[in-house]
Amino acid sequence: MAMNAESLVRLLVERWEQVSRKIEALGRELPEETLERPTVNGVRPFGAVLRHVAFWNQYVADSLRGNTADDTANELAPGEYATKASILDALARSSQSVAAALLAHKSFDAKSAELVITFIEHTSEHYGQLVVYSRTLGIVPPASRA
Repeated sequence: MAMNAESLVRLLVERWEQVSRKIEALGRELPEETLERPTVNGVRPFGAVLRHVAFWNQYVADSLRGNTADDTANELAPGEYATKASILDALARSSQSVAAALLAHKSFDAKSAELVITFIEHTSEHYGQLVVYSRTLGIVPPASRA
């Protein structure tokens, strides 16, 4: 089945929003006091994971808009996003920014599709990481509840 650019964009927006909702919901469940607690040696704590995902979301949004995107920091500044609420707000805003940039994208090409697919996968991988982390804390992820 051939898919036109508009249908592809809608599909990508749907998938983007789906994984964004899941990681945001899980982030809301994780306790504030574990925000910067190291998990396993060399593995980011959950606050750093969410700042990292939000940073790359903004990179994707900027790239889709044709803006020069900074890829050097790898996560939002911990000092500026030090609370769970500030991190979750930045994560939600950055996720919405990508969806808006996708919907506004005038000419959708293979390079843009590849960028979005790569970062849907990226967010999904970090969602899986946070699922394992939440389960070690005895938290069943919202998406897994019956």
